[in-house]
This record gives sequence, C-alpha cells and structure tokens, in this order.
Amino acid sequence: MIDGYLRRLGFEGRPEATYETLVELHHRHLDTLPYDNLSIMLAAVGATGAPDAVDPVETLERVAAGGNAGYCFHHNGLVSLVLEELGFDVVRRPGQLIETTGPSGELDHLAFEVRGLPTAENPGGRWWPDLGFGDAFRDPLPLVDGHFRQNGFVYRLVRVGDDGWTFHHDPAGSFHGNLIRGLVNLDDVAARHPALSTPPGPYTSKLVVQRRDATGADTVRSIRYTRIGEGATSRELRDFAEWTAALESLGLSFVGVEEDALRELHKRQAAEYDEWLLTR
Repeated sequence: MIDGYLRRLGFEGRPEATYETLVELHHRHLDTLPYDNLSIMLAAVGATGAPDAVDPVETLERVAAGGNAGYCFHHNGLVSLVLEELGFDVVRRPGQLIETTGPSGELDHLAFEVRGLPTAENPGGRWWPDLGFGDAFRDPLPLVDGHFRQNGFVYRLVRVGDDGWTFHHDPAGSFHGNLIRGLVNLDDVAARHPALSTPPGPYTSKLVVQRRDATGADTVRSIRYTRIGEGATSRELRDFAEWTAALESLGLSFVGVEEDALRELHKRQAAEYDEWLLTR
C-alpha cells in the first residue's frame, strides 16, 4: 500500500524505522509534495464535484499515481499511516490554530508524534514531524521545551502536560502557531473536513500552495508568489502561464486537471486579488 508513495519519494524498498529514516522521509516528502488546496479551489469554482477526501489510503493512491496530497489533514494523515506501516510508534493528536486572540478552539490541524527514537540530544525519544504546515520546520522537532533554529528561522516549543505542546512559528511564517493536545482519530478528522473544505470554509477563498526547502519556503497565495528565507522575494503572477509555471515549480501536479478549469480559477483569483488591493 505504501510502496508507490515511497517510490515517488525516491526510496528503494522500505527503510528501517530509525531516527535517520524519519528525518530523511521528512525532507523527501517536503521536497516532493507541496501543501496545497487545489482540489478544494477547483470544487469551489464548480470544476469538480467535491474536494479530495482525507482518507489516508485514498491520499496514498493519489500521490502514488502522480497527484497532489492536499492540506494538513491529507499530509499528516498519509505520513502517519506510512510511518506506522514501517514500524514507527505513532500517536495522532488534534491541533488548533493560534490566532491573535488565542487558540481557535476547533480541530483545524492534524498532528502526530513519533516515540521510541532516543538520541544524544533528545534522550526521551519523542519527536514531532509535521508535513502539513507548508512553511514551517524542515527537520522534525524534539518534544522538549526550547527554541530551535533551522536555516535562519527560529521556532519555539512549550510542552503542555504529557500529551501536548504549543508551537510558536518564526515571525516570517504564514501563521502564529498551533496548540496541539490530546488524542484524535481519523474518523474525527474526516468529520471535520467538510467544514474546512466547502464554502464558506476557511480553505475555500484563496489558492494556497507552499513548499519548504532546505533554505526557505515558497508560497503562491492567490496570484502572488512569495519566498521567505534565503533569496526572499515577492511578485504578482498575473499572466496565466507564469502562474501555472510557478505552481509547477513548487511541485504541484496538474494530473487530471483541465486547462479551462485552471484558467477559470486564475481569472477568479486575480479578480478577488484586485478587490483585496482596493481595501489596503
């Protein structure tokens, strides 16, 4: 079930359940599969019937066939399942987006921890990989209090009891942070998905595609491209060909997507972007 995914990431066979494998898979996944809400946006403009489901088996099949993963429910659902199949000890946890007024109080992030991988720097052996943030950390974080520097970015983690933690993103990131605490199952995730992925859900207004690489992070939000970290830059993507080229450069797949649907999405995003400019 997981072999097609591993081949897409460039693995030959199934790697052993070690800390080194966890880091390598984390890097390869980030390099190969961007965070995206393309299927949500295509459904929102009427180009498809419904967004991609968050069933990790369906996500595995789609990715193995050359398609996209999706947003955090897809990415972390997929990877947590793969790691379990490889023999890792995985615990899934619910996350809440931290806004200026505090945690959202809603299930809007799927997280997971991996246990039983002690190192000299983290003798407790508990790690937090996360493939679903888009522009956050490159390496899995140890589940201990502290500040963690990666490639010019600084992340802060504060433990909340034995089953939770608060994550504070680097100030250059696209969100403030996340509160992760307790346990969650995939049925809860599937039940929450429609509220996020169908209008007026929070993921249905702007196309967002992000990829974290070794030195920074790239984002296409609506028709604007932004890079943080090394080579920081920003520009508008008003030309359709330039927009699609930028999306493909981040690893987004257009397998099974009609060009007319993409043109309609670009047209609507450009119009909404112009309306936003008038309010600045």
